[in-house]
Amino acid sequence: MSTLNAVWYAESYHPIQAGSIDGTDVLPHDNAVYRAHLCSSSGLYDPFGDPKVIGDPYCTVFVGRLSRETEEKTLKEVMSKYGRVKNIRLVQDIVTGASRGYAFVEFETEREMRRAYEDAHHSIIDGNEVIVDYNRQQLMPGWIPRRLGGGLGGKKESGQLRFGGRERPFKAPLRPIPHDELKRLGIPPPPEGRYIPRFKVPSPPRHKKNNIDTRDSPLRHRSQDREEDSHSRHRSKNREEHESKSRHRSHDREDSWSKSKHEDSGDYNEDSVQMHRSKDKKENESRSRHQSRDREDTHSRHRSKNKEEQESQSRRRSQDGEDSWSKSKHEDSRERSRHRDRDRDREDSRSRHGGRSKHRVDSGEDSRSRERSEERESKSYKQH
Repeated sequence: MSTLNAVWYAESYHPIQAGSIDGTDVLPHDNAVYRAHLCSSSGLYDPFGDPKVIGDPYCTVFVGRLSRETEEKTLKEVMSKYGRVKNIRLVQDIVTGASRGYAFVEFETEREMRRAYEDAHHSIIDGNEVIVDYNRQQLMPGWIPRRLGGGLGGKKESGQLRFGGRERPFKAPLRPIPHDELKRLGIPPPPEGRYIPRFKVPSPPRHKKNNIDTRDSPLRHRSQDREEDSHSRHRSKNREEHESKSRHRSHDREDSWSKSKHEDSGDYNEDSVQMHRSKDKKENESRSRHQSRDREDTHSRHRSKNKEEQESQSRRRSQDGEDSWSKSKHEDSRERSRHRDRDRDREDSRSRHGGRSKHRVDSGEDSRSRERSEERESKSYKQH
């Protein structure tokens, strides 16, 4: 392929390289490139610091060269031909509120974004031929925007052309490439022997598979926890089996040792083995009895302690009841004394009145007492 029609595209952004037609310049050729290089080297621009930038950059396209009269509604109608539009951000002037002539359109899926990237480029919206590119602000390393002297594309009449993008790619260099100078400035050299035709469209970057996310995912953590639990259960089960086997081996070893000892002494027989086994059994039973006795003693101590606590609580309750009973009794006596005082006061007040009223009261009481006595005598007479 002839190098006259061969081009190449930048994968990362460098202001000095973007100002060169073939990507081999080592010096800024105008003040805007120098300003962009200064911002890039000193880190004055943060592509992720804009709070208005939202959404997935891999599903977002940049639409430039829009008409100043184009609204979000019109842009959404046009871009909906290529897929489901999720969000549109039409960039406006911070003072006047007028459109700046470019926008960012986010689609639901990356496939729809790629379709708009391929088919919407150089389409007509409100009489203007627009350009469509991927979101280089967040996806292209080292990106510097046009307002700081960077960017890509441009028109000849502006005098500030920027190369390496979809609209104006780098041309294959016709002179020797200064590799040492490019390496000193940190500029990636042209891909010698790997140029592509002018009509071939470069593919936008894709999502990278993040292995860290899969390792740190909650599902993986839950599976690891289940595996650890199963391993711990298996280890505990194996440990119990090992302990039981070791106990059996110790018993067998003791039996073999006693057998060999008796064989050496010449008096080995089954009776002696049975005797030793019965002796060990008795020792184990006595040990278990002692342990059960110790457990019963501890239980009895606990029971006696609980009983003492209950008795002390009942004594406190009874004492509290007696105190309350004595208090109520004292209150009753005080109430009775108050009633007696009140009755005495009444009697004193009656006595202070005239003797006539007293005589009337006394005569009335005497008549009632005589009537009662006569009734009693009549009843006794009838009974006889």
